[in-house]
Amino acid sequence: MSQLELRNVTKRFPTVTAMKDVSFSFDHGEFFVLLGPTGAGKTTTLRVVAGLEKHDEGSILMDGQSIDKRTPAERDVAFVFQQYSLYPHLTAFNNLAFPLRSPMRRLSQSDITSRVNQVAQLLRIEDKLHDPVTKLSGGQMQRVAIGRALVRRPAIYLMDEPLSSLDAKLRADLSIELKRIQEEMGATMLYVTHDQIEAMTLASRVGVMERGRLVQLGTPRDIYENPSTTYVATRLGQPPINLIPRALFSDVPAPAACATIGARTEHIAITAAGNQISGSPKCTVSWIEHLGDQNHLHLNIGETQIVTLADPDSGLRVGDSVSLRLSQPLFFAANGERVRG
Repeated sequence: MSQLELRNVTKRFPTVTAMKDVSFSFDHGEFFVLLGPTGAGKTTTLRVVAGLEKHDEGSILMDGQSIDKRTPAERDVAFVFQQYSLYPHLTAFNNLAFPLRSPMRRLSQSDITSRVNQVAQLLRIEDKLHDPVTKLSGGQMQRVAIGRALVRRPAIYLMDEPLSSLDAKLRADLSIELKRIQEEMGATMLYVTHDQIEAMTLASRVGVMERGRLVQLGTPRDIYENPSTTYVATRLGQPPINLIPRALFSDVPAPAACATIGARTEHIAITAAGNQISGSPKCTVSWIEHLGDQNHLHLNIGETQIVTLADPDSGLRVGDSVSLRLSQPLFFAANGERVRG
């Protein structure tokens, strides 16, 4: 497996700059995730690394050597696309074996069979190898698509939201399986997603992208706890972080430049109106999400809406008044940049 580095890479299209001075690197065996919404430049980054798009500025290095002039075939990367991209007339076995039968690889049939069986065992689809892929479930087809990359044993795996077309339960199950496989193989992966749960589950490090720029880089925990902007703060966390006007919590000590207070749901304590917290604004319960082990409490403070956690046995009802206390608040300036006390 290889180390990859992007140095000040920019990619322009006629109507948009998809990558703006993007720089990052990741090491052998790392699971690196690019996180951001549609249009952030994530897929373009993958395509530039793969050589499917030519960047306009900067350089891409693999193990310290520039690969800017290498063709896609010469870069030794495997690309897993968002859609399955399988050959419908072939069995699962032959779909997995297809990249190994390239004239460039010159593998014997026994070696091909051995590799396919090893990957099928990792993916837990060994009993489906002789089935036509059209007879497989969506999750099984996606496993075959991932397996077709794994059998190649490339220097780096590039994955473009490979689980996004699956239902939520299957997506969660397969993300855990993919992390297990990556750790067992020691594979180097660059993975793209808009799903914060996938990013938190899979990544050893996360790069958050916004409009073609890499705006923050770190471990999932570090980015969750120490976002650099309100944009980054909203990328991780479910429910999303509460962004509250500073004036609503005038009693909370905050830097002079603070215009917005960020409060995660787990950092908001609620008290029934009869036990009012001194200096705390009064809120009204507008909606309660019952989630079994906990409730998400939706609160209104004037026109501002806040979501926090509550014990299912709290006895609170829609229309009740409560007061709030914040712990570990984050402070942001009017332009969305983080400010510290």
